[in-house]
Amino acid sequence: MILRAIQLLLCAATPWWPQFHGPQRDNMSGDTGLLKSWPDGGPPLVWKFSECGRGYASVSIANGTIFTTGDFGEDEFVLALDLDGKLKWKTQNGKAWKGPQPGARTTPTFHDGIVYQMNAHGRLAAFEAATGKPAWAVELQERFEAKNNFWGYAENVIIEGDALLCMPGGAKGRVVALDRRTGNTIWANADIPDTAGYSSPKVVTHNGTRVFLTLARQSIVAVDVKTGKLLWSHPHPSTCDQNVTSPIYHDGCVAVSSGHKGGSRMAKINPDGRSATEVWFGTDLDNCHGGLQLLRGHLYGSGCRQYRKGLVCVEFATGKTVFTAPEIGKTSITFADGRLYCFGNDGTMMLVDVTPQQAKIISKFTPPWPEKPPCLCHPVVCGGRLYIRHLNSLLVYDVRAK
Repeated sequence: MILRAIQLLLCAATPWWPQFHGPQRDNMSGDTGLLKSWPDGGPPLVWKFSECGRGYASVSIANGTIFTTGDFGEDEFVLALDLDGKLKWKTQNGKAWKGPQPGARTTPTFHDGIVYQMNAHGRLAAFEAATGKPAWAVELQERFEAKNNFWGYAENVIIEGDALLCMPGGAKGRVVALDRRTGNTIWANADIPDTAGYSSPKVVTHNGTRVFLTLARQSIVAVDVKTGKLLWSHPHPSTCDQNVTSPIYHDGCVAVSSGHKGGSRMAKINPDGRSATEVWFGTDLDNCHGGLQLLRGHLYGSGCRQYRKGLVCVEFATGKTVFTAPEIGKTSITFADGRLYCFGNDGTMMLVDVTPQQAKIISKFTPPWPEKPPCLCHPVVCGGRLYIRHLNSLLVYDVRAK
C-alpha cells in the first residue's frame, strides 16, 4: 500500500507510466482532477503523431519521453517521442511481423535509464532510453529452444530487481530470468509443462514470496522469482489459442480470462503455496485482449463481440455476472479518477461511469482514424493526457478539468 501511494504521487507530479499497464501493472492511473465529461467531438487534441509504424503497442512514459513500437517495411522499430510529440530516436529491433494480424505487439518497459522490448519473433533487446543506442539483445528462440506461436510473441516484459523476467516457452527455458544489464541468463525453468501464450506477466507478493504470475498456452503459471522454481500451475485452456489477458491477483486468489468462450476462472492459492484450487468458472466474461480491471470487489472486462455482451461485470469472489453492457461493445480499458476509459474495437473512445450495478456511458467520440478498425491498442491516462493509438497514428488529448 505504501509503494502504491508513492507511485500515485509520482504520477501526479510527472508523467510516469514506465511499462505496460503502468507502474504497478494494475492499469490504474494516479491522475486526479480530470474532466467529468467531454465536449462533443471529444476533449481537446494536444497533438498527433502519424509515423508510429504498423502496430498494436500502447505507450510507456518516463523521464519526459514516450516510448512505443511499430513495423516499417521489413523491420520493427522502437520509437521515442518527447512530450510534444516530436521524434527523439528510432532504433531497429529485428524483423517486422508479417504473420497473422501483422504489426508490432509489445510496449517498451523502462527501468533505470534503459528500455526493454521483445519483438514478435522473440528478439529481446535493451536500449539506452536517452539515445536509443542498443545495449544488448537475445534471440529467445535460439537460446531457449523455443518455437513461436501462431500470433507471434506478445509479452510485455517485466523487471524485478536486477532481473528481467519473461516466458519464452522453450524446452531449455519456459520461464526465464535474465540479467537486465547484460542479458545473461540468471535462471531458466525448463520444468513447466506448458508453453508460452500471449499474456503479459505480473509479479506479486504472496505470503512473503515474490511470485511471477502469467497466463501460459493452456494454464495459469506461478514461479518463485528468486529461485525460478515452479510453485503451481492450474488449467486454463483456450478455445482458439488466445490466452492473452494478464492475470489479476487479489487476496490470495488469481483470476484470468480468455476470449471466444474461453471464459474466466478464479483459483485460490492453497495454504502450502504450492497448489491452487478452482473457485469458479464462467463464460459471460470472455475477455480476449482488452484487459481486466478489479474495482471494489468486482471484475470488469469485455465480452467477445460475436456474443454481444459488451462490458461485463462479475463478482470477483463468486464469478456471478452482475451486468452486461452491450452498448459499450468490445473494448480495451484503463481506469483513472474514478472512471473507466474504454477504447472500442470500432475506434470509439468512451468515458464510462461504473458501479457494481451498472455501466453508464458519460461521453464518447470517434477520432477520424485514417485506417480501418479493429482498434486493439490499450489506452493510457497519464499526466492529464489520454493517449490512444491505432496502427500508425498516436493521438494525445488533454483530459484535465480546467
